[in-house]
Amino acid sequence: MADRASIFLLVTILVLVVILAIFAMKYFVGARTARLRITSEDAYRDLAARAVKSQEDGAAALSALRDSVAEIQGRLGRVEKVLKEVE
Repeated sequence: MADRASIFLLVTILVLVVILAIFAMKYFVGARTARLRITSEDAYRDLAARAVKSQEDGAAALSALRDSVAEIQGRLGRVEKVLKEVE
């Protein structure tokens, strides 16, 4: 009889340990998933910030090119005027 009681106690303890291990694994997976999601969101934020910076740099370069082209057109107009006067 005592033999059955010790087996019952051992099986009960093993079942409780298994249940506890399952919940621990579930908690660990949830925590890891949340950590990976945060890391992923940070990476997307960094990517978005770099994209905005690149767009701003591109807009500044385009503006500088427009100014340069306008200056060249002004010079070309003056050269054409001088050439027409020489003719």
